[in-house]
Amino acid sequence: MNPPSPTPRGRPFRQVDVFTKTPYFGNPVAVVLDGEGLDAQAMQRFARWTNLSETTFVLPPSAAARAAGADYRVRIYTPSGELPFAGHPTLGTCHAWLEAGGQPQSAAAVVQECGVGLVRIRRQGRLLAFAAPPLQRRDATADEIEPVRAALGLAPEQILASQILDNGPVWLALLLDGPETVHALQPDHTALAKIGFNVGVAGVNRPDDAITLIARSSREARAFAAPASAGQHPAIHRTEPEPELVVRAFAAPIGVPEDPVTGSLNASLAQWLIDTGRMRAAYVAEQGAALGRAGRVHLERDASGQVWVGGHSVSCIVGEQWG
Repeated sequence: MNPPSPTPRGRPFRQVDVFTKTPYFGNPVAVVLDGEGLDAQAMQRFARWTNLSETTFVLPPSAAARAAGADYRVRIYTPSGELPFAGHPTLGTCHAWLEAGGQPQSAAAVVQECGVGLVRIRRQGRLLAFAAPPLQRRDATADEIEPVRAALGLAPEQILASQILDNGPVWLALLLDGPETVHALQPDHTALAKIGFNVGVAGVNRPDDAITLIARSSREARAFAAPASAGQHPAIHRTEPEPELVVRAFAAPIGVPEDPVTGSLNASLAQWLIDTGRMRAAYVAEQGAALGRAGRVHLERDASGQVWVGGHSVSCIVGEQWG
Protein backbone atom coordinates (compact mmCIF):
# COMPACT_ATOMS: atom_id res chain seq x y z
CA MET A 1 0.00 0.00 0.00
CA ASN A 2 1.40 3.37 -1.01
CA PRO A 3 1.82 6.00 1.72
CA PRO A 4 -0.60 8.93 1.54
CA SER A 5 0.59 11.87 -0.52
CA PRO A 6 1.30 15.08 1.38
CA THR A 7 -1.36 17.74 1.09
CA PRO A 8 -0.39 19.95 -1.84
CA ARG A 9 0.12 23.66 -1.24
CA GLY A 10 0.99 26.70 -3.27
CA ARG A 11 4.62 27.74 -3.38
CA PRO A 12 5.83 31.13 -4.69
CA PHE A 13 7.12 30.68 -8.22
CA ARG A 14 8.82 32.79 -10.87
CA GLN A 15 10.01 32.07 -14.38
CA VAL A 16 12.95 34.32 -15.07
CA ASP A 17 14.68 35.13 -18.35
CA VAL A 18 18.44 35.46 -17.76
CA PHE A 19 21.20 37.24 -19.71
CA THR A 20 18.80 39.69 -21.29
CA LYS A 21 17.02 42.96 -20.52
CA THR A 22 14.21 42.01 -22.88
CA PRO A 23 11.77 39.20 -22.01
CA TYR A 24 11.98 36.05 -24.16
CA PHE A 25 15.45 36.75 -25.61
CA GLY A 26 17.57 35.12 -22.89
CA ASN A 27 17.56 31.74 -21.14
CA PRO A 28 14.57 30.91 -18.91
CA VAL A 29 14.83 29.26 -15.51
CA ALA A 30 11.96 28.12 -13.30
CA VAL A 31 12.41 29.16 -9.65
CA VAL A 32 10.39 27.65 -6.80
CA LEU A 33 11.03 30.09 -3.96
CA ASP A 34 9.96 27.72 -1.18
CA GLY A 35 11.36 24.24 -1.66
CA GLU A 36 10.96 23.10 1.97
CA GLY A 37 9.23 19.75 2.31
CA LEU A 38 9.94 18.65 -1.26
CA ASP A 39 12.11 15.59 -1.64
CA ALA A 40 14.49 14.97 -4.55
CA GLN A 41 11.90 12.88 -6.39
CA ALA A 42 9.31 15.68 -6.26
CA MET A 43 11.87 18.26 -7.39
CA GLN A 44 12.96 16.07 -10.28
CA ARG A 45 9.37 15.43 -11.33
CA PHE A 46 8.60 19.15 -11.44
CA ALA A 47 11.82 19.91 -13.32
CA ARG A 48 10.93 17.27 -15.89
CA TRP A 49 7.46 18.81 -16.20
CA THR A 50 8.72 22.38 -16.78
CA ASN A 51 10.98 20.93 -19.50
CA LEU A 52 13.36 23.87 -19.13
CA SER A 53 17.11 23.39 -19.13
CA GLU A 54 17.08 24.07 -15.37
CA THR A 55 14.57 24.43 -12.54
CA THR A 56 15.69 25.59 -9.09
CA PHE A 57 14.37 25.17 -5.56
CA VAL A 58 15.23 27.68 -2.83
CA LEU A 59 15.80 26.38 0.69
CA PRO A 60 17.19 27.79 3.95
CA PRO A 61 20.98 27.50 4.09
CA SER A 62 22.61 24.90 6.27
CA ALA A 63 23.73 26.10 9.70
CA ALA A 64 27.40 26.02 8.71
CA ALA A 65 26.74 27.87 5.45
CA ARG A 66 24.63 30.51 7.19
CA ALA A 67 27.45 31.08 9.68
CA ALA A 68 29.76 31.56 6.68
CA GLY A 69 27.43 34.19 5.18
CA ALA A 70 25.02 32.18 3.00
CA ASP A 71 21.62 33.76 2.41
CA TYR A 72 19.86 30.72 0.92
CA ARG A 73 20.53 27.26 -0.47
CA VAL A 74 19.55 26.24 -3.98
CA ARG A 75 19.10 22.85 -5.62
CA ILE A 76 19.35 22.87 -9.41
CA TYR A 77 17.68 20.28 -11.64
CA THR A 78 17.71 19.60 -15.36
CA PRO A 79 14.95 17.42 -16.86
CA SER A 80 17.16 14.40 -16.19
CA GLY A 81 19.17 15.06 -13.04
CA GLU A 82 20.58 17.39 -10.39
CA LEU A 83 23.52 19.74 -10.98
CA PRO A 84 26.00 20.93 -8.35
CA PHE A 85 26.19 24.34 -10.01
CA ALA A 86 24.94 26.18 -13.08
CA GLY A 87 25.36 29.79 -14.10
CA HIS A 88 22.08 31.13 -15.43
CA PRO A 89 20.06 29.39 -12.68
CA THR A 90 22.34 31.08 -10.13
CA LEU A 91 21.60 34.55 -11.51
CA GLY A 92 17.92 33.84 -12.16
CA THR A 93 17.39 32.44 -8.67
CA CYS A 94 19.14 35.42 -7.08
CA HIS A 95 17.02 37.81 -9.17
CA ALA A 96 13.81 36.04 -8.11
CA TRP A 97 14.86 35.87 -4.44
CA LEU A 98 15.67 39.59 -4.32
CA GLU A 99 12.54 40.53 -6.25
CA ALA A 100 10.43 38.52 -3.78
CA GLY A 101 11.87 40.51 -0.87
CA GLY A 102 14.98 38.52 0.06
CA GLN A 103 17.39 40.45 2.30
CA PRO A 104 21.07 39.44 2.11
CA GLN A 105 23.18 39.30 5.26
CA SER A 106 25.75 41.61 3.64
CA ALA A 107 25.31 44.66 1.46
CA ALA A 108 28.47 43.64 -0.42
CA ALA A 109 27.10 40.47 -2.01
CA VAL A 110 24.41 37.82 -1.99
CA VAL A 111 25.81 34.41 -1.00
CA GLN A 112 24.29 31.22 -2.42
CA GLU A 113 24.88 27.75 -1.04
CA CYS A 114 24.80 24.98 -3.66
CA GLY A 115 26.48 21.71 -4.57
CA VAL A 116 29.88 23.28 -5.22
CA GLY A 117 29.83 25.26 -1.96
CA LEU A 118 29.28 28.98 -1.48
CA VAL A 119 28.95 31.26 -4.52
CA ARG A 120 29.08 35.05 -4.18
CA ILE A 121 26.84 37.20 -6.36
CA ARG A 122 27.55 40.91 -6.61
CA ARG A 123 25.05 43.59 -7.58
CA GLN A 124 25.85 46.36 -10.06
CA GLY A 125 22.56 48.16 -10.44
CA ARG A 126 20.24 45.64 -12.11
CA LEU A 127 23.14 43.53 -13.37
CA LEU A 128 24.03 40.54 -11.20
CA ALA A 129 27.36 38.73 -11.50
CA PHE A 130 28.49 35.53 -9.81
CA ALA A 131 32.04 34.67 -8.83
CA ALA A 132 33.06 31.80 -11.10
CA PRO A 133 33.85 28.66 -9.09
CA PRO A 134 37.40 27.29 -9.25
CA LEU A 135 38.12 25.68 -12.59
CA GLN A 136 39.88 22.42 -13.29
CA ARG A 137 41.03 22.07 -16.89
CA ARG A 138 43.20 19.86 -19.03
CA ASP A 139 43.99 19.30 -22.68
CA ALA A 140 41.42 17.23 -24.53
CA THR A 141 42.83 14.08 -26.13
CA ALA A 142 42.55 13.26 -29.83
CA ASP A 143 40.25 10.35 -28.95
CA GLU A 144 37.93 12.75 -27.10
CA ILE A 145 37.97 15.42 -29.79
CA GLU A 146 37.54 13.27 -32.91
CA PRO A 147 33.98 11.96 -32.35
CA VAL A 148 32.85 15.44 -31.29
CA ARG A 149 34.47 17.00 -34.36
CA ALA A 150 32.63 14.52 -36.58
CA ALA A 151 29.29 15.12 -34.80
CA LEU A 152 29.70 18.87 -35.31
CA GLY A 153 30.76 18.51 -38.95
CA LEU A 154 34.03 20.37 -38.43
CA ALA A 155 37.22 20.07 -40.41
CA PRO A 156 40.32 19.54 -38.23
CA GLU A 157 41.80 22.90 -39.22
CA GLN A 158 38.70 24.74 -37.95
CA ILE A 159 39.60 23.78 -34.34
CA LEU A 160 42.24 26.16 -32.95
CA ALA A 161 42.36 24.85 -29.36
CA SER A 162 40.52 22.50 -27.03
CA GLN A 163 40.17 21.84 -23.32
CA ILE A 164 38.18 19.77 -20.86
CA LEU A 165 36.70 22.37 -18.47
CA ASP A 166 35.21 21.45 -15.09
CA ASN A 167 33.65 23.93 -12.64
CA GLY A 168 30.87 21.56 -11.54
CA PRO A 169 29.46 20.86 -15.00
CA VAL A 170 32.08 19.33 -17.32
CA TRP A 171 32.46 20.69 -20.87
CA LEU A 172 34.58 19.66 -23.82
CA ALA A 173 35.35 23.16 -25.11
CA LEU A 174 36.50 23.94 -28.64
CA LEU A 175 37.85 27.29 -29.78
CA LEU A 176 36.97 27.55 -33.47
CA ASP A 177 38.40 29.69 -36.24
CA GLY A 178 35.73 32.39 -36.11
CA PRO A 179 32.14 33.34 -35.29
CA GLU A 180 30.93 32.35 -38.77
CA THR A 181 31.97 28.75 -38.12
CA VAL A 182 30.21 28.78 -34.74
CA HIS A 183 26.97 30.14 -36.20
CA ALA A 184 27.00 27.66 -39.12
CA LEU A 185 27.20 24.49 -37.00
CA GLN A 186 24.41 21.95 -37.46
CA PRO A 187 25.27 19.29 -34.86
CA ASP A 188 24.22 15.66 -34.86
CA HIS A 189 22.64 15.74 -31.40
CA THR A 190 22.00 11.99 -31.36
CA ALA A 191 25.72 11.38 -31.87
CA LEU A 192 26.62 13.95 -29.19
CA ALA A 193 24.29 12.26 -26.71
CA LYS A 194 26.02 8.91 -27.32
CA ILE A 195 29.47 10.48 -26.92
CA GLY A 196 28.47 11.66 -23.46
CA PHE A 197 30.21 15.05 -23.32
CA ASN A 198 28.57 18.43 -22.93
CA VAL A 199 30.20 20.44 -25.73
CA GLY A 200 30.89 24.17 -25.77
CA VAL A 201 32.15 25.99 -28.86
CA ALA A 202 33.40 29.56 -29.18
CA GLY A 203 34.76 31.88 -31.83
CA VAL A 204 36.56 35.16 -31.24
CA ASN A 205 34.66 38.05 -32.80
CA ARG A 206 37.78 40.23 -32.91
CA PRO A 207 40.08 39.84 -35.94
CA ASP A 208 42.71 42.08 -34.33
CA ASP A 209 43.03 44.87 -31.80
CA ALA A 210 43.24 47.61 -34.41
CA ILE A 211 39.89 46.74 -35.96
CA THR A 212 38.30 46.56 -32.50
CA LEU A 213 39.65 49.94 -31.47
CA ILE A 214 38.50 51.57 -34.71
CA ALA A 215 35.01 50.12 -34.32
CA ARG A 216 34.76 51.25 -30.72
CA SER A 217 35.90 54.77 -31.52
CA SER A 218 33.09 55.28 -34.01
CA ARG A 219 29.80 56.37 -32.46
CA GLU A 220 28.08 55.88 -35.78
CA ALA A 221 29.29 52.30 -36.03
CA ARG A 222 28.01 51.56 -32.52
CA ALA A 223 24.67 53.24 -33.16
CA PHE A 224 23.84 51.43 -36.37
CA ALA A 225 25.60 48.05 -36.06
CA ALA A 226 23.11 45.27 -35.32
CA PRO A 227 24.46 42.31 -33.32
CA ALA A 228 24.22 39.08 -35.26
CA SER A 229 22.10 37.44 -32.59
CA ALA A 230 19.54 40.23 -32.38
CA GLY A 231 17.74 38.99 -35.49
CA GLN A 232 14.80 41.22 -36.26
CA HIS A 233 15.37 43.26 -33.10
CA PRO A 234 18.65 45.17 -33.65
CA ALA A 235 17.98 47.69 -30.88
CA ILE A 236 17.98 45.14 -28.03
CA HIS A 237 21.70 45.52 -27.20
CA ARG A 238 22.52 48.76 -28.95
CA THR A 239 23.59 50.44 -25.69
CA GLU A 240 25.90 47.57 -24.67
CA PRO A 241 29.48 46.83 -25.78
CA GLU A 242 29.91 44.81 -28.97
CA PRO A 243 30.37 41.11 -28.16
CA GLU A 244 33.90 39.80 -28.58
CA LEU A 245 33.12 36.10 -28.26
CA VAL A 246 30.38 34.02 -29.90
CA VAL A 247 29.38 30.91 -27.93
CA ARG A 248 27.14 27.86 -28.40
CA ALA A 249 26.47 25.06 -25.90
CA PHE A 250 25.30 21.53 -26.73
CA ALA A 251 24.21 19.42 -23.75
CA ALA A 252 22.45 16.44 -25.31
CA PRO A 253 23.72 14.05 -22.57
CA ILE A 254 21.55 15.89 -19.99
CA GLY A 255 18.55 16.23 -22.31
CA VAL A 256 19.25 19.75 -23.63
CA PRO A 257 20.31 19.63 -27.31
CA GLU A 258 21.28 23.32 -27.32
CA ASP A 259 21.23 25.66 -24.34
CA PRO A 260 20.25 29.26 -25.18
CA VAL A 261 22.73 31.06 -22.87
CA THR A 262 25.05 29.22 -20.47
CA GLY A 263 26.64 30.85 -17.45
CA SER A 264 28.79 27.92 -16.31
CA LEU A 265 30.26 27.39 -19.77
CA ASN A 266 30.98 31.10 -20.23
CA ALA A 267 32.63 31.14 -16.80
CA SER A 268 34.91 28.25 -17.76
CA LEU A 269 35.67 29.71 -21.18
CA ALA A 270 36.61 33.05 -19.62
CA GLN A 271 38.94 31.45 -17.10
CA TRP A 272 40.63 29.46 -19.89
CA LEU A 273 40.75 32.11 -22.62
CA ILE A 274 41.75 35.04 -20.40
CA ASP A 275 44.41 32.94 -18.67
CA THR A 276 45.94 31.94 -22.01
CA GLY A 277 45.83 35.49 -23.43
CA ARG A 278 43.19 34.77 -26.07
CA MET A 279 40.65 37.18 -24.56
CA ARG A 280 40.84 40.48 -22.71
CA ALA A 281 40.35 40.71 -18.95
CA ALA A 282 36.85 42.09 -19.58
CA TYR A 283 34.60 41.29 -22.52
CA VAL A 284 31.02 40.53 -23.55
CA ALA A 285 29.98 37.20 -25.07
CA GLU A 286 26.91 36.57 -27.21
CA GLN A 287 24.95 33.31 -27.26
CA GLY A 288 21.59 32.08 -28.50
CA ALA A 289 21.31 33.23 -32.12
CA ALA A 290 20.60 29.72 -33.43
CA LEU A 291 17.56 29.55 -31.14
CA GLY A 292 16.26 33.04 -31.88
CA ARG A 293 17.70 34.47 -28.65
CA ALA A 294 20.02 37.40 -28.06
CA GLY A 295 21.86 36.57 -24.85
CA ARG A 296 24.66 38.76 -23.53
CA VAL A 297 27.12 37.58 -20.88
CA HIS A 298 29.48 40.07 -19.20
CA LEU A 299 32.83 38.52 -18.21
CA GLU A 300 35.51 40.20 -16.12
CA ARG A 301 38.64 39.12 -14.27
CA ASP A 302 39.34 41.49 -11.39
CA ALA A 303 42.70 42.48 -9.91
CA SER A 304 42.67 39.48 -7.56
CA GLY A 305 42.24 37.08 -10.48
CA GLN A 306 38.60 36.27 -9.71
CA VAL A 307 36.41 35.91 -12.82
CA TRP A 308 32.90 37.36 -12.59
CA VAL A 309 30.05 36.27 -14.85
CA GLY A 310 27.20 38.73 -15.15
CA GLY A 311 24.00 39.55 -16.93
CA HIS A 312 20.60 41.14 -16.65
CA SER A 313 17.47 39.19 -15.73
CA VAL A 314 13.74 39.83 -16.05
CA SER A 315 10.76 37.97 -14.56
CA CYS A 316 8.30 36.72 -17.18
CA ILE A 317 5.89 34.65 -15.04
CA VAL A 318 4.97 35.24 -11.39
CA GLY A 319 2.63 32.87 -9.57
CA GLU A 320 2.54 29.64 -7.58
CA GLN A 321 3.86 26.14 -8.05
CA TRP A 322 1.19 23.82 -6.68
CA GLY A 323 2.50 20.74 -5.02
